[in-house]
Amino acid sequence: MTNPLPIPVLGFAAWSGTGKTTLLSRVLPILRQAGLRCALLKHAHHSFDIDHPGKDSYELRKAGADQVLIASRWRWALMVESERERDPPLDEMLQRLDPAQADIVLVEGFKHERMPKIELHRPALGRPLLYPDDPDIIAIASDEPLETPLPRLDLNDPAAIAAFIVDFHHRHNAR
Repeated sequence: MTNPLPIPVLGFAAWSGTGKTTLLSRVLPILRQAGLRCALLKHAHHSFDIDHPGKDSYELRKAGADQVLIASRWRWALMVESERERDPPLDEMLQRLDPAQADIVLVEGFKHERMPKIELHRPALGRPLLYPDDPDIIAIASDEPLETPLPRLDLNDPAAIAAFIVDFHHRHNAR
């Protein structure tokens, strides 16, 4: 993937059940305190709704609207119906973000796409490392010591992972 945005993109790749969402929910407040505005792009492996039956937006979408934009003074969300044979490409989804509203994009999932990534690994889950088969992995966050030439982050230390992300952001902007 060629990053279509003027801000850095950093992925979090792992097998399902490793704790990507949990980690990001702990890292995001630290990044915000550090002054970074973060956009998040999350891959879902299944059909999903952000609205529920009985809500106006849900009923209008189900009635046939191809796009539904919900807006309030606090937030807005755009839902677009899309029937595809495959998941949407990462670069297409990135182009839907507003880079003027963020300093960095964190991507949860999309592990097979080309972008710099932190791999999350829990040896107790019995899954193999994605590294070294994925050349885009730039660090590994694990809950146990690992032998790796890459930077190794403690999966249970969100402050250290946030510091790595801040450094990644600064390195990108120094180019």
